[in-house]
Amino acid sequence: MRGLAMTSGSRVSPMRRPWSSWLADLVLAALVSGPIAAPFLAASGLPLLPQIADIIYAMGVHVCPQPELGVPMVGHLMAVCMRCYGTVMGLVMMRVIYGRDRGQAAFWLERYGLVGFGIAFMLCMFYPIELALQGFDWWPVDNLRMTLFGWLAGIGLGAYIMPLFHGTIGTLPDMGQGSQSVE
Repeated sequence: MRGLAMTSGSRVSPMRRPWSSWLADLVLAALVSGPIAAPFLAASGLPLLPQIADIIYAMGVHVCPQPELGVPMVGHLMAVCMRCYGTVMGLVMMRVIYGRDRGQAAFWLERYGLVGFGIAFMLCMFYPIELALQGFDWWPVDNLRMTLFGWLAGIGLGAYIMPLFHGTIGTLPDMGQGSQSVE
């Protein structure tokens, strides 16, 4: 039945989600839409929209090491490079997967403690490794390559943080006896 809170492993009512889950989804939606919206807002010429684009571009400059490598759209660049946007795409993919299996699969790294953190950290290192490799002549700047390395970093980060942000309130891990409520 949709909309009702169910036992561990089943769908949980959206109203029973913790506030951190709502906030994380809101931030992820902004990370997905902002870099793509900025060029269109800048090109619109309508009142206030270019100023909103300037705010998005300013945020992009502060989080992206190479915003000048953003993909051109409607005469303006995306607010971040494709490595950064690939990271966001990896996070979105992990959010969708977490929404479907609610952290039951073995690849959710948070459950492994420090070892899981280490694996997530190693996957996140794909991002700075690709950035550093661009300093060598034999490693060309390529948007597809940047996206792939960012995507791998986003998968690693998402595999660790999704259970932390999107766990359910009032349930303990299922230890074989079904879910139990915390009193």
